[in-house]
Amino acid sequence: MFVQVIEGQLTDVAQAHAAMDRWMAELAPEASGWLGTTAGVTADGRFIALARFESAEAARHNSESPAQDKWWHEFSSLLSGGTTFRDTEDVTLDLVGDPDAAGFVQIIRGRATDPDRVRALMAQHPERWESFRPDLLGSVFVLSDDGGFTSTFYFTSEAEAREGERKEAPEDLKAEVDELNTLDAVPPEYFDLSTPWLYSPAST
Repeated sequence: MFVQVIEGQLTDVAQAHAAMDRWMAELAPEASGWLGTTAGVTADGRFIALARFESAEAARHNSESPAQDKWWHEFSSLLSGGTTFRDTEDVTLDLVGDPDAAGFVQIIRGRATDPDRVRALMAQHPERWESFRPDLLGSVFVLSDDGGFTSTFYFTSEAEAREGERKEAPEDLKAEVDELNTLDAVPPEYFDLSTPWLYSPAST
């Protein structure tokens, strides 16, 4: 799997959402290899999107489409201060439910001092986490060569996610979280998407 993470500051949320919906209606049917997109805007206007493709080749083929180029030119005019792109094929997908049914999405972006250890910890005890946090529908973890990571968590609702945050974790799971925190090279940045924009081929 290939994931492209796109970030920027939006000048008009409504227009951006309408443009994403238009992409879904007009371009998605021709986007071969596209697996889905998670996007949204934080309360302070920061836009973030994760576009998932079967491969880097499929993503590149899509980006070379004249229709895609025209759409992106129009969409990027709604972003101020430049746009950041991060591409990677180092993707860990963990789904226990339907992420397209999520009512709240939290994206965490940061940098790890030991990417291999982070990857190992993220893969531990999925059944324990499923039992402890039934509000969590799944996650997508992407890692760049320089240790930069983006973790996307899909929740049933924001209220249930906040309630889950307040729960006391069992000792083994708490130890994993504590170790993950020690591996942060920089303070992580949080993108809370209270109204996530979720797109997939199934919804075309």
